[in-house]
Amino acid sequence: MHNVIASCGFIENIEDQCIYLKASGRKYIFFVLYVYDILLASSDLCLLYEIKQFISQKFNMNNLGEASHVIGIEIHREKSQMILEIS
Repeated sequence: MHNVIASCGFIENIEDQCIYLKASGRKYIFFVLYVYDILLASSDLCLLYEIKQFISQKFNMNNLGEASHVIGIEIHREKSQMILEIS
């Protein structure tokens, strides 16, 4: 998995090797790997769709839609104000 993600321009987090970041100007996307699950969080929908397409070409993938909970963390969004709250 690491080689595929790195080939797409993601950089591995030094502190937690299951978290990757890809940034270009004001656009960014986080790739979080937890066992067999992947969470993507991006500032740009086009970048998000591009990465999802790339990953689905490399691996058998199911899109489960927007996450509301991840490993016990609740996610709240306020899209009109571009706010993401994690509690």
